[in-house]
Parts: sequence; structure tokens; C-alpha cells
Amino acid sequence: MVDEKELVWVGNSRKDLQRFPQEVRAVFGVALYWAQKGCKHPQAKPLKGFKGAGVVEVIEDFNKDTYRCVYTIKYGDKVYVIHAFQKKSKKGIATPKPDMDLINTRLKAVKDKVEVKL
Repeated sequence: MVDEKELVWVGNSRKDLQRFPQEVRAVFGVALYWAQKGCKHPQAKPLKGFKGAGVVEVIEDFNKDTYRCVYTIKYGDKVYVIHAFQKKSKKGIATPKPDMDLINTRLKAVKDKVEVKL
């Protein structure tokens, strides 16, 4: 049996995810649980622009809206939930720049925190 990794919420990611429709929360909850067990959910894929950083996103469409949950498993034995947001932009599928900036900032904070402990 695989040990379950601790789930760590970064910033207000948990509060943001709790605002999503129940159907979306259920999908993200299962995907995060799979990550805790060392597995990859079918809807999880690497987030573009983070080669080698182990940054993963799960996308769920619901009621004509798109929701995303971004996490990383690269640092230690934990799953860090970096960001959860509703994609507002109607242009393409790319992650909007403000969200990418927030992901980068939070990922750096996680990396810095983990390196301090090493």
C-alpha cells in the first residue's frame, strides 16, 4: 500500500476551490486524492511553461464555464495545491497571464520554503 502524501494548500487556493460548483469540486477532489496516492488522474496534465517543475493542472468544464486546479508534487513528499481558479478569458485555451504570474509566485514560495528545510 502506498503512503498518502500530505495535501498542502498554498495561499487562498482552498478557499477559491470551495467556491466552485459541487460537481467541479468533486472532480478536483478526486484528482488531488489520486495525486496524494502517487497516481495521475485522467484529466491531469502538465501545465505548459513549467518544464521539469512537476506542475500539473486539472481542467473541468461545467455549465459553460472552465475551472482549473494547479498543483505540484515535485517538492518533497507533499502535494502542494498552488492555485484554483475559474478561467474568465474567452480567448483560446491558454492560462491567462495574471493566473500564470500567481502560479509562478506561489511555486517560488513553495520551492523557497522546501529548500530552507533541506
